[in-house]
Amino acid sequence: MKNGKPLPPGQYASEVFHRFGLTQFARRFPTNTERIELRIGGDVRESCVISDELGLLPRIEQVSDFHCVTTWSRCGLRWGGVRFADVFERIIVPLAAPETDATFVVLRGQDGGRTSMPLEDLMAPDVMLADRLEGEPLPVAHGAPVRIITPGHYGYKSVKHLCQIDFWREGARYRPAGFRFMEHPRARVALEERGIGVPGILLRYLYRPLVRPTAARFRRAMEEHERG
Repeated sequence: MKNGKPLPPGQYASEVFHRFGLTQFARRFPTNTERIELRIGGDVRESCVISDELGLLPRIEQVSDFHCVTTWSRCGLRWGGVRFADVFERIIVPLAAPETDATFVVLRGQDGGRTSMPLEDLMAPDVMLADRLEGEPLPVAHGAPVRIITPGHYGYKSVKHLCQIDFWREGARYRPAGFRFMEHPRARVALEERGIGVPGILLRYLYRPLVRPTAARFRRAMEEHERG
């Protein structure tokens, strides 16, 4: 329990918001950290790039917990940005016109990270494109210039350095960034959907020993990057 609020099944509260992910991404960094540019493609009428249009949307702030699939949670993070639902309804639909059945959404980051989500999950009111964290511009360590935040899903759905959103009719061509069993199609925290084919409760014990060495690897890579 953290601040009177129970943590999801199998999670523990971390005092640190780790830079974290699959180890092959530890030394991958974005080339553009200043300007938000999102390519919209897939099964759409017209591919496009959106950037300045995001500034026309209402900004929001929300406090959300971040739950890593490896069982650590950083609670009470204050994010700033725009709702994904607003981006979709007010910008993507008018400009790109995704097919009505193109509901398999692929999210890609500048570092090569990627994940998929059902469109209905992305339309939840707490899913946002975040460009600020704790009142400051989003740092490189946590996804600059913009990342997606999906509080009801494990952290691997919250792609950092977001640069491309594709809307597909079906997902047969999609390949996860890691082993297929590691990426659940929805990854809902409340249901402990940590992966595919292996019970979430078992994955707790497989993943937890990896937290400390993985966090250390990402931290060293960030320090080296900052030193140039």
